Amino acid sequence: MERKEIEEKIQNLKMDYIRIQGDLDKLETVGGNAAGAIRELELIETEMKELNQALQKK
Repeated sequence: MERKEIEEKIQNLKMDYIRIQGDLDKLETVGGNAAGAIRELELIETEMKELNQALQKK
């Protein structure tokens, strides 16, 4: 993956993270099941960490 592709992927993940975090806040406010949103955030964090490490190697 090229540097530009990695940077774009990171930006997209950041936008997804913000969106899901907002959804999580809403779920917690109404007492909904937030486990799925929390898991999704954890997956995004892991992927962003891996992409940032790959970016440092470029």
